[in-house]
Amino acid sequence: MSVPRSSVTTASSADRQGRAPLVVIEARPGWKGFGLLELWRSRELLYFLVWRDVKVRYKQTVLGVAWAVLQPVLTMILFTFVFGRLGGMGRLVQVPYPVFAYSGILLWGFFAAAAGQSSTSLVVSSHLISKVYFPRLIIPVAAVGSALPDLVVSSVLMFGLLLGFGLPLPARALLFPVFVGTAILSAIGVGTLLSALTVAYRDFRYVTGYLIQTWIFLSPVAYPLDAIPGRFRLLYSLNPMVGPIAGCRASLLGETFPWVPIAVSTTSSIVLLLMALAYFRSVERRFADIV
Repeated sequence: MSVPRSSVTTASSADRQGRAPLVVIEARPGWKGFGLLELWRSRELLYFLVWRDVKVRYKQTVLGVAWAVLQPVLTMILFTFVFGRLGGMGRLVQVPYPVFAYSGILLWGFFAAAAGQSSTSLVVSSHLISKVYFPRLIIPVAAVGSALPDLVVSSVLMFGLLLGFGLPLPARALLFPVFVGTAILSAIGVGTLLSALTVAYRDFRYVTGYLIQTWIFLSPVAYPLDAIPGRFRLLYSLNPMVGPIAGCRASLLGETFPWVPIAVSTTSSIVLLLMALAYFRSVERRFADIV
């Protein structure tokens, strides 16, 4: 971090006199203003905050990490009955509908949990923000990272379902981590933006829950992407979660990759992330006063 020349001189004098060095924290414009380098330098703190969030989530729970299995499985059963049988979606897919539904729930469940936790992370951590300086961006990013262990457990179950239903695991499954990465970018973008908005406008705590509940029906979780009419598909693909879900499904179930919707959705995720980082950095200096 650059500091004024006078500050550097003061710091050197302080070191010679045995006092703590002076560090001047300044806002930096442009791409450096996103604070990504500062975030990397504080990666050890990021690790401990992720570990803290994971422990707090399962503290004093009876089933513990088993919730990472029960939640997607129960959702899969519900979707199979409501959408697969009653809604007739089972006739639109080439694989058993439970596997199809779970392949969509896999990344959606991660995104919903990560974005929801990240949106309130700054308010929950107000005691830290108001007492000590550290890169504020760490807090919403750590909330997203704390949802990754559940995703790992759910992914293992996904491969178990493939084996249980006798479906082959294609070589293209090696692309699965790529779509996990785009889902992480989407979660960080949405979570970071909502966390900053929640600090300033506490109404967003209620908006977030409704937004995520609605968003699942605007994403190809319970239905295939082909169910969207072709003339609306590009507009639909602006949804940042269309690409990760469609790509995950194609890589694991052997479907054809819808590269155009994936590209549009990925671009939307990146733009959303950059906008979220820019807004977050522009308002974070007020967090300690209003959180």
